[in-house]
Formats: sequence, structure tokens, C-alpha cells
Amino acid sequence: MSWDFMVPVCLDDLVKSGAVNQYVVQDVLSAKQLPSHINSFKAAMRSQGPLSILEHFDTAYSVLKHCRTVDVAVKEDILELLIQVVRGLSVSLPTLLMAGTLSSVDRKQQLNAVKMSVFLLCKLTETLESDSNRETIVTAPSKGRKKDKAVGKDLLQWDSERDTVLQCLTQLLQLDIRTLWSLSLVEEEFVSCVTCCCYKLLENPTISHMKNKSTRDAIIHVLGIMVKKYNHMLGACVKVIQLLQHFEQLASVCAQAVAAWSTEYGVKAIVGEIMREIGQKSSEELAREGSGVKAFSSFLSELGTLVPETMIPNISVLLTHLEGESPSLRVAVCEILGEVLVRVLSGDKLDDSARASRDRFLDTLQEHIHDAHSHVRARVLQVYTRIVNSKALPLSRYTEVMELTVGRLGDKSVNVCKSAIQLLAAFIAHNPYSCKLSSVDLKKPLEKEMAKLKEMRDAQAEQVPVAVITATDLWDAMKPEVELTVKALLEPGSEEEDDEAEEEAAEEDGSDRDTAVQIAQLLRESKYKKAVGLCMRAHLLFPESSFFSDLADLNAESLISTLATLFKGPEEETPEAVFSDAPPTPQKEIEGGESELKKQEMLVQYLKDTECFALQVERAIAVINNMLYWKTTTIVQEAVQFCVTAFEFSVADSVCGVRKMLPLVWSTDVTIKDAVIQAYRRLYLNPHGDNTRAKAHTLVDSLSDLMVDASLGTIQCLEEIVQEFFSSESALQTSVMQVLWERFSGKRETKALHRRAAVLLLGMAARAEREVVLSNLDTLCSVALGEKVAEDYLLARDTLITITNITDHVRQSKGVPFRLPMDHHLFSCLSQAIVDGVVQSDPHWQTFMEQAVRLIYFLAESPDQLCSRLLQRSARLLLEQITEGGEPDQSQLPEGASQVSEEQVNCVSLAQVLSLCGAVAFWQVSHLERSVSSELRRRRGEKEEKEEKEKAPASKKGANDSCVEEELGLVGASAEDTEAEFIRKICETELLAEGNILSAFLPLLVKVCSSPGKYSHPQLTTAACLALSQYMMISPAVCKDHIRLLFTVLEKSQLPVVRANTIVALGDLTVRFPNILEPWTPNLYARLSDENASVRLTAITVLTQLVLKDVMKVKGQVSEVAVLLLDPEPHIASLALNFFNELSAKDNAIYNLLPDIISRLSDPERGMNEEDFNTIMKQLFSYITKERQTESLVEKLCQRFRTAKTERQWADLAVSLSLLSVCERGFKKLQECWDCYSDKLAEPGVYQPLLSIAAKLRRRAKPQFKAQVEDYEKRLTAVHTKGLENVENEEREQQTDTQSQNLHTPQPPKSVRRTTRGRGKPKVDDSDLVTPRKSRARPKPAITFTSDEEEEEDAVMAESETPKVTTPIARTRRTRLRH
Repeated sequence: MSWDFMVPVCLDDLVKSGAVNQYVVQDVLSAKQLPSHINSFKAAMRSQGPLSILEHFDTAYSVLKHCRTVDVAVKEDILELLIQVVRGLSVSLPTLLMAGTLSSVDRKQQLNAVKMSVFLLCKLTETLESDSNRETIVTAPSKGRKKDKAVGKDLLQWDSERDTVLQCLTQLLQLDIRTLWSLSLVEEEFVSCVTCCCYKLLENPTISHMKNKSTRDAIIHVLGIMVKKYNHMLGACVKVIQLLQHFEQLASVCAQAVAAWSTEYGVKAIVGEIMREIGQKSSEELAREGSGVKAFSSFLSELGTLVPETMIPNISVLLTHLEGESPSLRVAVCEILGEVLVRVLSGDKLDDSARASRDRFLDTLQEHIHDAHSHVRARVLQVYTRIVNSKALPLSRYTEVMELTVGRLGDKSVNVCKSAIQLLAAFIAHNPYSCKLSSVDLKKPLEKEMAKLKEMRDAQAEQVPVAVITATDLWDAMKPEVELTVKALLEPGSEEEDDEAEEEAAEEDGSDRDTAVQIAQLLRESKYKKAVGLCMRAHLLFPESSFFSDLADLNAESLISTLATLFKGPEEETPEAVFSDAPPTPQKEIEGGESELKKQEMLVQYLKDTECFALQVERAIAVINNMLYWKTTTIVQEAVQFCVTAFEFSVADSVCGVRKMLPLVWSTDVTIKDAVIQAYRRLYLNPHGDNTRAKAHTLVDSLSDLMVDASLGTIQCLEEIVQEFFSSESALQTSVMQVLWERFSGKRETKALHRRAAVLLLGMAARAEREVVLSNLDTLCSVALGEKVAEDYLLARDTLITITNITDHVRQSKGVPFRLPMDHHLFSCLSQAIVDGVVQSDPHWQTFMEQAVRLIYFLAESPDQLCSRLLQRSARLLLEQITEGGEPDQSQLPEGASQVSEEQVNCVSLAQVLSLCGAVAFWQVSHLERSVSSELRRRRGEKEEKEEKEKAPASKKGANDSCVEEELGLVGASAEDTEAEFIRKICETELLAEGNILSAFLPLLVKVCSSPGKYSHPQLTTAACLALSQYMMISPAVCKDHIRLLFTVLEKSQLPVVRANTIVALGDLTVRFPNILEPWTPNLYARLSDENASVRLTAITVLTQLVLKDVMKVKGQVSEVAVLLLDPEPHIASLALNFFNELSAKDNAIYNLLPDIISRLSDPERGMNEEDFNTIMKQLFSYITKERQTESLVEKLCQRFRTAKTERQWADLAVSLSLLSVCERGFKKLQECWDCYSDKLAEPGVYQPLLSIAAKLRRRAKPQFKAQVEDYEKRLTAVHTKGLENVENEEREQQTDTQSQNLHTPQPPKSVRRTTRGRGKPKVDDSDLVTPRKSRARPKPAITFTSDEEEEEDAVMAESETPKVTTPIARTRRTRLRH
């Protein structure tokens, strides 16, 4: 074979004459010739094998040239042949390459076959892939045509063939075919041919789908071979960057590919190269990339999750992007840091460099918690959540990160708040401190351990440390002198001088050990000369001794070494063996004390960290509890989950959040409701225990703890959740019921609070199944309502609440009402308990009595008869007590009389009888309007049904007439009106008739209420006022007769509880008799400024309900509510804010009220300071969002300048104008009303706010409008500095000069007709206020109470002081009493 096949860059290059011995296609076949040549190719393939490609290359090439025109069958045939060629080469080449005996001709032949087959297969694959993508795009919208079905079939076939092609290429390229090339240098064109085919396949839009996973993995495998074996690493880096720039969806695929190449193929350098390429891109380049930046970010994030350890060496090149403008890249870098911290730089076994890197990365993440972009802040918090969940955050950073996270709870971004809540929940769930986080519980242990630490430190300070100097240190100090002494003694002639000393020493010698000790003692006493001499002579005396064996060769070095050994002793022996006379040291004791001190310091530090962490959690709880009622659903869900987590870890105040989220079970948002229900199931209804009995006890305990001190609203909400549990039949439910009955009946020793909780839980169960309570009614009566009822009225009250749950009023059942006979044991128990309690002074009898009367009217057959007897018995008992003890008269009591006097007991008894009267009156009216009325309707319905069945068919005409009446609703309406009139007549004429017992108590109630000087007992006054208001609910006549007295009590009573109760009662009366109460509206609003906080709280609550339910008209008195926005009590201020938030939802309500509110608040008589006025107005003007409202308010406020008299009023109006979001139209109105305020501009309080309006407009104005604003500013400044008169004089002079010039200048003729365009007269609505009329101030009624000396006169308003009805309120017919 004399030619070489060169892989072309372009397909057409093969038909051009190339270099010498280069293969050129000789003949490009036509489409008609291809089938016959393909058959020849098949025959050659069967006979010659894969080398047949050398002769039939032109055939396959021709198919490529005509690929768009040839049939699908031709393409399938040539694809199948090429696959067979490549497979054949993959089978035959290993044997040839292993043998190593290929000749140059055979090598060239095999190489050409490889290049030809790979080239053709790759090009055909690219072509088929392009056609497949093109046809997919073109045929996507069409449906149901046969042609499209055929195309879809072809596409399906190609999807299956694609994997086959990639498998063939993989089998061939895995072989060591590089030896076929000269010097094993594979040409770049061959590598590009294969890789370009793979990258082309990656551009398929569906390549990232799960169904194409096998194709994706095969492409990554082929490219991995090319990168590892064929030097394609740099090319792969460039191509990955290009793919990310143009195909955002390939970010995940590219990350998987790069991770596979670095791990499976060991090419780790490719990760660093790609990171450097991305890291070197400037902000300008990234700004031009567009979607490429998102792709880079996604790629880096996923690569960080796959190979974080490989990215660490080059992570510094990416850190520059943290200072860049792309938030997505900042997010990606932060996520990489998070993965590295979790999977690589975690644990306690890190070296110093790894710890430094970890701390640096954590510092970087910590900085970006306050990133400028909210998305980055949210993702960084999510990264921290992963770090905390993986327990990779060092303990030293917990407090700091926790504090930053709590700060993010106030972020404006919802996603940031949500991520912060998730991170805080992770902190609690994975905290390393304690399973119970309560700063209160931690305080005592911390104080105890700190005191212990202080004692240990003081004890250690008292111990004087002994300086321990080792023998080595002493020898080092004396060594210079010993050396001089040795040198001096070793000189000739020195021995004679010391003969006498040596002899004396020798005489004292004993054994060699004694001599050694003596030498060491001489050295210690600094007698170096004697010590050295004795050592020199000892060798002669003891030549075989181990102490002096080194002196065989006597010289200075051996002598000094021997002396050192004798002084310091051997290293393996303790100094005590040689120097037994050395004083002992307490070093071991000191070391032991230091170790104990360190342990104590660590314990104290641990407790401090735990307390600090618990305080941060409690601080977070306070913020998150308020998020439970945000409008964002996701935030509420996260807040609920956080409260659950905090409660499970016993965090202090966590139960507040659990209780606070309970009302969300009524939420209209299903997701929030489900989240709360699931939370309570997790906390309370899924108990843990070894058996069913233990689980039941745990469940009851947890629910009982929740109900302790719970409000009525909390219990009602809890009913919704618990009722669902009791509705399902299970073994646990049966055990729970048994435990509840045991606790209530006292079979097990139980706290009083838990007994009450148990009976309430039984009542919740009764809502699901009536028989739970009905079958055990005797047990309830005997335990709670029997002889021991006076011992615990609260238990008796809760028992009555439970029994009420079996009544029709609670269960809302239809049909014949469920009632018990009058002689039932329950009612005899109740009557006896009420009567016995009348003459007692138990503070809880009142609530018990109210529930008892309510239950009687709900459940008894003839409740009016029962209550009549009850009142008679109570009154008789009271009279007997008075007869025995004398008439109560507190005015005769001395000042120092005992508080438990008999007269006071009589007052308490009288108060309780009056309370009973009021309760009976109230529930009697309720019984008539609810129970009796509904029973009348039920009986009428039954009667009508019976008559219809018995009645013969009427005539056609009659039937038509009745149908018309039914359509008009006349039949049922007339009957209902008759029934309502019947009930109303009973209330007005019979309830307080002379023969009725209720009428006997009314004069007494009026006497007590109108004579506070005589009846000054607090409980008596409170009960009488409340009972009187309940009597007033009976009929309009009673209400009219005593309304003045009730308002007198409201304004003049000294008891806050009486004023608060009266407000609530007046609210109910306003709902029932609005026309009677309407003239008294200002008196109700006046209580908003009451000196007592509880009265103000009650007033704002009642008025909010009346106004928002459209019972009371909204008038200018709402300014009193606005004042409460600055109330010192936060709860009252929040209620006032909620009032305006709800009022703003009504159409134009606040807009209509604003001018009157401003006038009232800026009234000099009120004396409100300027700062408070500005704060209130800022809140109110925030509700004005419509442009037309703003424009109208500008005009109204400007007109108010004319009637304002003081500088302060002018300033308030100007400030109000500045708070509006004035637009162009509003600015024109401001200019048109120039005359209203121009004469006030000399005042700074007017000038500065108006100037601020102009400044705001100028900042966002267009050029033409901006010029008008600047002229207005100049005019304002001129009038402010020069005065209005001077400015007007200057303007007149300028006009005069202009007119004089115009006299000498001919003017064009003017048209007689003047245009009115743009100068039309503005329309003025009736609501627009030009000049407010002076209204006559209504004289405040002078109300005086009677003193003790004037008991005969009634302390009520005079007839002239009674407000008259001015605006009757039309309302729909009310047949039911509202509660």
C-alpha cells in the first residue's frame, strides 16, 4: 500500500488532490448507484473482514455526501457496516499488537483502516445526530400524522444505535493503537474527529435526562480515554468552557464528566485547569457571558459536591470572584467552601495547615452572611445548615455564627429569613451542649461551678511553690569552677600541698559507695578541691569499683566526667538514691492540683458557652414566635417546624411558641393548617413508651401540661386537634380514655390542675362521641358536683364545660332537641351547689355559677322553672342571713374594722345573688331567641310537611299562586316574622312583668348602681353593674331607661374592672340595639384615653370589633385610636396598629378620615407634641397608595391652611403634606393651592416640609417636569427669605415692565374665541372639604355621684344631658342574641 489516509478537517478535502501518497476519493457515487455498491461492500466485509474498508471507503463517503437525500435504509446499512468494521478491528488488532511482528506495510494498512473507519463512523454519527435534532424540533408541534409517526420511529432507532456506536469506539480506543503511528504520536486531526463527535452528541438538549444516562456515561467514557491516552486534556478544558458558555443545561453533565476524568482516569490536573480558566475571567467578561455565568456557577457547585478534595489546591483562583459582581458565582464559591469544610476539612485530626485553611474558609463564609445580594445570603445560610448538620462547625464558632443568624431573622428577604430559621433549627437539633437548653436551668450550675473554681484558684494562690532545682542545673552552675580546680590539681607539685587533706579524707573512707556519697556532698558544699582530690585517690583505693572505673586513664576529661556522674547520679536512677538527704518537694501534689484546676476551668467554660448558646436560642424564639402570623406561607411553615424543634429540646419559652401557633388550625391556608396539625401530632399525639399503657400516660401528661393555665381560646383550638384523635378507634385511644377517667375520679394521686385537664380532655372526646360523657354522667356528678363541690369550684366548672359538649348547642344536631328532665340528678346537684355557694365567699363560685346556668338552659326541659326556683331559694337564703346578722350598711363601719366582718360577708352574698340574676336574665333571653325560636321553626316545618302530605292536590291556579309566593320568599318569611315578633313580645312584656321573679331584682340593681356612696363594696358594685347590663339586653325599653346610668358608671366609677366590664356590655348592647347606642358613641371612644391600661385595652378591643364588623360607623373619633399607636403598653399599640391595618382594607376608609384626624390631633387644646404627631401621621399616610387619593388629599390639606389659626397647626398640615407620595398631578394641585399657604412660608415649620416635597420630586422627575419643580423651589425660598409681599411686588413690577414693552410692540390679532383646553374648572366632590364649618361643641355632661350624706338622689345624668338620636341606623331584623 503506497498511500496514507490523512483525516481531513473538512469532508470536501478528500476529493481534492493532496500531498504525495495521500488518499483521495476517486469517485463520488450517485444516490442511485449506492445500493449496488453497498451490497459489494457487504460481500467484501464477509470475505475480507474489516480491511475491506480500504477498498470501499468511497461508497461510505458517498453516503455521507448524499446523507440528506438517500433513504433511511441506505443510512442504516452503511452504519451497520461501519460498526462491523470497527468491531472487527477491535477484535483483530489486540493479537497483532501483542505479537509485535507487524511489518511497516501491514502497520500502515491497519492504521489506514482504523483512521478511515473511525472517521466515517464519527462523521456519520454527527450527521445522524444533527438530523435527529432537526426533525425533533420541526415535528414537535404536530400530532397524529403518519409521516410524523415514521419520523418518530426513526428517531427511536437512532437513540438505540447511538449507544452501539459509542461502545464500538470505546472498544477500539481502549486498545494501545498508538503504536500504529510513527513514534506513537497520534495526529491531532484523529483526536479531534473522535472528540468533536462526542461533543456533538453532548449538545443534544435531552442528554441530561435520566433516560439518556447510558449515552451520557458512554460519551464521558470515550472522552476520558481521549484525555488520558491521546493527550486531549487541554482541548477538553477549552471545550468544557465553550459548552458551558453556550449550553447552560450541560453544567451538570460537564461536572460529572470532569469528576469522572479526575477520579476514574486519574487526570486530576484537568480540574485545576478548568478552575483557572474560570477564575481568570474578569467581571467585564462575565457580564458579557449572560447565561454562561449561571452555567459556570452550577458547574462549580456540582463539581464541588463530586470532587471537593481535588479542588482545594486551586480554590484560591476562585476566591477572587467573591469580590465580583456576579451573585451566582459568589454562591458557587461559597458552596464549594461548604463542601470542602464538610467532607475534607472536618474532624479533630487536622494538621496545622488544614486548620488554618478551615478557619480561613469559615471566615470567608461568615463575611458573606451579610452579602449585598439576598440570594447569596440565603445560600450561605443554607451552606452553614449543611455544615452544622454534618457536625463540621468548630465549637468555638457556634456562638458567633448563632448571633449572626439571629440577626438575619430581620432580613427583608423572605428566603433569607427562611434559611435563617432552618439554620437555627439545625443548631438546636445538633447542638453539642445539652439535650435541654434552658438558660434558667443552667444559671444555678454555672454559679456553683464558678464559685468552686474561685475557691480552687484561691487555694492554689495560698500555696507557696517550692523552687525545684535539679542536679543537672546545679552541676552546670558549678562546672566552670570544678574545671579550674581539676586543672590546678593535675599540674605537677600540687599533690604535696594536699597530702594532709588526702590522708584525713582517706582515714574517713569506708566503702566505695560511702566515698562516692562523700565526694558528692563535698561538691554540694562547694569544697571542690577536697572533692577532686578524694576522687583522684579513690581510684587507687577502689580500682574495681564501678563509681571510679572511668579514672583508669587519669586526665581532666575523665575526672570531670566522673565527678559529674557522682553528683547527678545515673539517669535511670532517681536522685534520691544518691542524695538521700535532699529535702522532699511537693511537685507531684502541685501537678495534680493544676490538672484539677484545668478541668474545672474547662467545665466552667463549657457551662458559659452552653448558657450563651441557650440565650441566643431564646432570643431567636422571641423573634420567630412573631413570624407565626406572617402572610408568607413558607415562613410560617418554617417557624412552626422551629417551634417544634425548640420544644423537643426543652428550650425555655418554647412552649409559648407551641401555644401561639395553635390558633393557626383555623387558618384558611391548608398548608399552614396541616403543618400545625402535624406539629401537634408529633409533639403530643405520637407518644413514646414501652407499651400502650405507658404511651397513654405520656400522651395525657403532655396534653395536661399544655392545658395548664391555657386560655379559653387555646383550649378551643386544641379541641380541633384532639377531637380528630378521639374520632379514630385504636388501642391507644381506649387506654387514653381509661387514664383520663382514672385521673378525674382520683383513683390515682393527681394534681388538681391535671384533674381539671383530664375532665376537659374528656369533653373534647365527647364532641366526637357523645356516649363518652353521657354514659358516665353519674360519675361526673358524684365526683365533681357532689358534696365536695365547694372544695374545688374550678373542677366543677370544667366538669360543666365537659357536659355542655353533649348538648345540641355545641354539637349543632338537627331533629328533636336532646334535653334531660327537670328532676334529673344533675340539676339537683347544680341547684344545691349554686345555693350553697351564694352565702360563701369563694372567688371561683362566680365562674362555676355562670357555666351552671348556661348548662341548665342548654340541657334542661324547663330551664326557666328551674332557674326561677333557684333565684327564690338564693334570695330566701340571703334574707335569712341578713335577718340573722342585720342589714348591711358599710357607712357605719369604723375604718379599722376587720375585712372579714359579717356585713362584708352579706355584701359578697348580695353580689353573688345579683350575679345569678344577671346570668339568668341573659340566658333566658338567649334561650328564647335561640332554643325556643329554633324549636318553633322545627315544629312549623314538621307541621307543614304533614299538611302537605295530607292535603289534596290544589287547583292549578292555587298551585301557581303558591309557587309565586314561594319564589318571592313570602311564605317562610311571614312565618318567621310572626315567630320573631312573638319572641320579642315575650321579652318586652312578660320577662319583667310584675309576676316574674326577674322584675323583683331590677330596682335593687338600679339602686346599687346609682348609689356608689352607699354601696361601695367592689364586688357588689361590679356584680350589680354587670347584672344591670344583662337586664338591659332583654328589651329596648329597659335599655333606654337605664342607658344614662350605665354611661355614668362608665365615666365616673373608680374601679377599673367596672369600667372594663361596662365597655364590654355596651359593645353587646350596641350590637343588639344600635339606634339606642349611636348617640353615645363619643362616650365609648373617650375610654380610649382612660388612665388605666386594662380599660384602654378593653376599649380598643371592643371598638375594633364594632367598627370592623360595620356595627358602628367610623367617625372622626377614630383619632383617639390613632393616639394609641404610641401607647406605652406594647399590646395596646399593636392592637391599634392592627385596627388601622384592617380598616385600610375597607374602601377609602382611612382616606375619608384623615383630614378630621389631623384636625383633632393638631388641636391646641389636645397639646400633642410634634414628634408624636409626626409618628402617628407617618403610619396613617402609609395606607394612602392611590394617586387620586393623594391628589385629593393635597387639595383638602391645603384648604385647611385657611382655617388653621396657630403656627403649630400650620406646621402639622405641612408635615402631613410631606408624608404623601406626591406625584406630578399632586404637585400641580399643590401649585394651584399656592394662595392657601404662601402667607405661612415665613415659618420654618411650613417651609421645610414643603421644600422636602420638592426635593423628592426633583430626584425622580423628567427634565421638563424637573424645571417646574426647580421654579417652585425658588419661589418657596424667595417667599421664605424675602416675605410674600416683597415677592409679589417684584412680580408686579416685572409684569408692568413687560406690559410697557408690549405697548410699543405690535401684537398679532387675537381670536375672539378663547380656548378652554386644559383650563377647565376642576370638579369638586361633595366629600371635598373647602372650608370646614364651625360645629357647636356639645357640652360635656356634668355627672356627679351622690355622697354619703345625699343618698336619696340618684347619681345619673339629667335629661338635658342625654344625647339625642341623630342618625338612626337601619339594620336587618335580628332574631338572635349575639354573644
